[in-house]
Amino acid sequence: MDHITFLVAVVIVTALAFDFTNGFHDTANAMATSIATGALKPRTAVLISGVLNVVGAFLSTEVAKTISGGIVDDTLVTPGMIFAGLVGAILWNLATWLLGLPSSSSHALFGGLIGAVWVGAGEHGVHFDKVVEKVLLPAVASPLIAGVAALIATYLAYRITARARQKTVTKGFRLGQIASASLVSLAHGTNDAQKTMGVITLTLISAGALGHDAGPPLWVIASAGLAIGLGTYLGGWRIIRTMGKGLTDIQSPQGFAAEAASTTVILTSAHLGFALSTTQVCSGGILGAGLGRRLAEVRWGTAGRMVVAWLVTLPAAALVGGLSASVVTHGGNFGIVVIALLALAVATFIVVMSRRNPVHASNVNETHEVSVRGAAPAEVGTAA
Repeated sequence: MDHITFLVAVVIVTALAFDFTNGFHDTANAMATSIATGALKPRTAVLISGVLNVVGAFLSTEVAKTISGGIVDDTLVTPGMIFAGLVGAILWNLATWLLGLPSSSSHALFGGLIGAVWVGAGEHGVHFDKVVEKVLLPAVASPLIAGVAALIATYLAYRITARARQKTVTKGFRLGQIASASLVSLAHGTNDAQKTMGVITLTLISAGALGHDAGPPLWVIASAGLAIGLGTYLGGWRIIRTMGKGLTDIQSPQGFAAEAASTTVILTSAHLGFALSTTQVCSGGILGAGLGRRLAEVRWGTAGRMVVAWLVTLPAAALVGGLSASVVTHGGNFGIVVIALLALAVATFIVVMSRRNPVHASNVNETHEVSVRGAAPAEVGTAA
């Protein structure tokens, strides 16, 4: 433990803070459709999702290895660079949560790390071929594959049950949604918790606590799983509203189809070591399910804003990560303190803004829009 310096400890805590924001930012991926269709009560849904995210964290470490020794050169990375990258990722997660935009926590992390390492170590510190192979190509392909699969599954579900009683169909698919949403949560833990494992492992390698190409130790796996599970239980209600109600008015057969398609894509990619965005996969699945039901309304304005957020996420987080790395590189420990205080101030401002018009378990299904303007509602609840 001699290699665990104060700076390394700060980076590990910051990485777990990112993991926590990843949890509440991405709860919607697994549970938005189940909450929207009434298959699960909101609080029950986030509890199930939180527990299964923890379990999923122990299933694989392939994605963690991609991050710790894939997209950046671990021989050139320092804990200060990793800290700067995490700051960029956390702030982007909080900003998009405030706006109710289901952007990619994964791409925020990748962008923050790429920007910080590029500034701190130079262009050769980033493996751009791996970024294209493991990040960018899956980012394009995965939501399309999930969307097409969900579209076909939705179409078949309605055709097969066309002559059945509507009440029976709804009840059956709601039961199916409990299973499919649980699998998405398990897959999310397998994919997303590993990204924080990879960051912490990269930090330990850069500090000399682990050898090059080492996998995450058990305590890293456990802590990352618990952090993302706790964040998931908090419930990212603002993004749950957008994904559950904002893209389309989802019915239980569509919810089951979207979740089943998303689970298949996420688990397959995690096994192959592709660090894809579960947000993009699940959003693609929901859009495909919306298109698969005849006369369903798809809100293309919301979908368009989401796509813009997807495109901006990686470069925006990279910009913040790069600027933070510049301050850290030139300012040393003082620079780290400055960046930490600035990040804390911005995060506090975002949380205060969210309370002007909170979204919580009691009102998450009331409308399909998320606003940051106007006075807070009269009812009392926990906004998240």
